[in-house]
Amino acid sequence: MSLFENTLAQLKKASTIMKLDAHIADYLSYPQRILEVNISVKMDDGSAKMFKGFRVQHNNARGPYKGGIRYHPQVDMEEVKALATWMSMKCSVVGIPYGGGKGGIIVDPHTLSKQELENLTRAYTRAIEPIIGPEKDIPAPDVYTTPEIMAWVADEYSMLHRRNLIGVVTGKPLCLGGSEGRGEATSQGGVYVLTEMMKKNGMKPETTRVVVQGFGNAGANLAKLLDRAGFKVVGVSDSRGGLACAEGIAVEEVLAYKEAKGTLEGCAKTAKGSCKYITNEELLELDCDVLSLAAIENQVTKDNAPRLKCKLILELANGPTTPEADEILTQRGIPVIPDILANAGGVTVSYFEWVQNQMALYWSAEEVQKRLQDIMIPSTRAVVETADAYKCTLREAAFIVAIKRIADAMKARGW
Repeated sequence: MSLFENTLAQLKKASTIMKLDAHIADYLSYPQRILEVNISVKMDDGSAKMFKGFRVQHNNARGPYKGGIRYHPQVDMEEVKALATWMSMKCSVVGIPYGGGKGGIIVDPHTLSKQELENLTRAYTRAIEPIIGPEKDIPAPDVYTTPEIMAWVADEYSMLHRRNLIGVVTGKPLCLGGSEGRGEATSQGGVYVLTEMMKKNGMKPETTRVVVQGFGNAGANLAKLLDRAGFKVVGVSDSRGGLACAEGIAVEEVLAYKEAKGTLEGCAKTAKGSCKYITNEELLELDCDVLSLAAIENQVTKDNAPRLKCKLILELANGPTTPEADEILTQRGIPVIPDILANAGGVTVSYFEWVQNQMALYWSAEEVQKRLQDIMIPSTRAVVETADAYKCTLREAAFIVAIKRIADAMKARGW
């Protein structure tokens, strides 16, 4: 099953439960626009190289399209279509006035010089310029894209329009209209959702053991935030392997080791307490209260779902649990806090950045965090209430909340 087929399966299940109008269900199964571009880029040696890029716009009934741009050698159209659809759901479930979009370029950015990367970014911006804009489609960083890359997009777009239009993208550096709190927004939003959900299950931070799969920006920040909030982080992993510490991990020390060495391997020898270096597969099956999936898609499958020993799953990555695994986890009574809710803190603070750009008035980190909390907690409660009302899973409930809002906007527009 492709990632997009997984997404359609989730849409169909929620649509059936809520008895959605067949026309709207069908409409949401297709992106409104798909753009594929071929980009010629001048390389440092004077040669020209062709790259393929995409931009998918899923649905703009509730507002401009919104979604990241990823630079990755394995990115493809099916993946981008899935991510654009999830963005529509994600923006809707937290009630921000956006639709879903997503973009990508087939490239390994690590093989490019900084100048080649800038040339590629500016060429891609020129190629997609007709369909993006502060009131049309607002890209953002994603896999292997950075605030610096977003600054190049904003600059190129502004030059094409001969006026300053930095609001065309979010995730920019602070010096160019970025927002305070954007770097840790996905993780902070996840913490708000998790702690609110734990109240329903009678769980308390000080007695909650957490395993974090994925030690990139989102996973590392989540581990730090949970550690500071009194949770016991007992396992973390990067793409190569993981670290398991039954008595708890010294998160700041492990982060420093990872930054210095580029890996967690060897960290067990320097860590305090009983720790061991394990595989990613072993990490997923550690005994814990909360398993946070903050790596990549399709990590929990029908093969390993029966062996998980967690009590609750927090999806900080996009699509880390397959539909088959969802069925098994439901049968086992393990709730999954779905990605479209759990990691929506990132797009929420991107929305704040866009609002600040539009107003030319900027907020403090404290104000951003308070506004994020004011969105994430009511959104979580709405999903829980919907799950109780429909006697369905949290994922199904999140999709129902999101789809209903999109459907209402479509009907109001006469679609």
